[in-house]
Amino acid sequence: MFVLVYFLCVNGFTTLLLACATVNLRVHFLAASAQRRNLLLSSPVLPRISVLAPAYREQDTLVASVTALLTLSYPALEVIVVNDGSPDLTMERLKEGFDLEQVPFAFRRQVDTKAVRSVWRSRQDPQLLVVDKENGGKADALNAGLNLASGDLVCAIDADTLIEPDALLRMVRPFLSYDGCLAVGGTIRVANGSAVRDGRVFEVHTPRNWLAGIQSVEYLRAFLLGRLGWNSLGGNLIISGAFGLFRRQAVLDIGGYLHDTVGEDMELVARLRNHAPRGGPSTVRFVPDPVAWTEVPESLKDLGRQRDRWQRGLTDVLQRYRGSIFNPRKGRLGMVIYPYFLLVEWLAPLVEGLGLIFLAAALPFGMISPQFGLAFFVVAYFYGILLSLWSVMIDSMAFPDKHTRKGDLLLVLWAVLEQFGYRQFTIVWRVRGMWRQLRSQTLEWGEMTRKGFGPSATSVPAPRAPAEAPG
Repeated sequence: MFVLVYFLCVNGFTTLLLACATVNLRVHFLAASAQRRNLLLSSPVLPRISVLAPAYREQDTLVASVTALLTLSYPALEVIVVNDGSPDLTMERLKEGFDLEQVPFAFRRQVDTKAVRSVWRSRQDPQLLVVDKENGGKADALNAGLNLASGDLVCAIDADTLIEPDALLRMVRPFLSYDGCLAVGGTIRVANGSAVRDGRVFEVHTPRNWLAGIQSVEYLRAFLLGRLGWNSLGGNLIISGAFGLFRRQAVLDIGGYLHDTVGEDMELVARLRNHAPRGGPSTVRFVPDPVAWTEVPESLKDLGRQRDRWQRGLTDVLQRYRGSIFNPRKGRLGMVIYPYFLLVEWLAPLVEGLGLIFLAAALPFGMISPQFGLAFFVVAYFYGILLSLWSVMIDSMAFPDKHTRKGDLLLVLWAVLEQFGYRQFTIVWRVRGMWRQLRSQTLEWGEMTRKGFGPSATSVPAPRAPAEAPG
């Protein structure tokens, strides 16, 4: 009975998030017209944005990705690529592709990093700065970029992330509308199966690979319903490391990105919110229409590593900031947001896994009634399908250019199939990640096979932990 009551409470809160997200989406699009974006382009008060792109072993794709960054529709833009000690030809390809010249570098080292070997600027496009440094991991590379950045805002991305041309214009609006805005997250969409050219997704297709297809539904549900709904309930605790915009000085004031965590993106947001000065910026918002595209795993092995790592990152953050959970002095952060991530995001796979084991063991011996087993199944699974279908529907209404009838039928199929097999796999991976973090606090990331947006696949490390980390 506990498991059923737990899931009723969880699904009730999820319904509240869904309602808030639906209302917020309508309000957002009424305010974010194309005419207002055009006015922003000519505005003299736009804050300067420094895009930070850490790169490691990206020799085959980085030139195209950086070219796309340099053509983003934002007038006050600086692009800083940080070559994190790549052992391949990443640096050489950058030099050739952008006619780089070495420049003297003198900067205020506000955050400690591995040694910077040289700094280069493009003769073709002076807004491009390339930092060549010793390997230290993604967090260290981002910190090096922070030290050299000149923008009031910094946009942290992955080097293989594809950003839509007007995404920064859409993303900067909360900083202009809310004095208390500390950071903003955008939507991450799945690029697998879509047609990519010159660092842009020019033809959207729903993935035919079942694993990537189900993740497309997951991403829609997580971003469009979950994170958008949190705008009304206290703000977000997560900004994807692949695409986020932050007040640069606020990040520097708390010491930049940490090295000793496997979830540096969530940890940064949690630390920013915990240390926000009274009366200063403290709100973290999500904006649905700035879009970045990413490649997701297409094998169970790679996906298992990713979900294990995500759960370890969540466990680490909850351990670090356990003093804020149910702390009334933290306001909604302490009384709503942290408890949700503890009792729902962290605990749910354990409760559901134990519930499934108990059902499988109890039903044959008549320990529970078939009616209870059916009730649990309906609550846990069919409601999940309903949420996914709702996500697909409102996304197709809000962003019709990213949907086709055939693609939507595929998304419906993936939404149904997610509940049978895939969901149970994620339970195992998340419980495993939880256990590994509680037992040994490993910083291991592991390798992930990426097909990339070209013709061949490569096996490369997923975004790295620090070079000296165990594992």
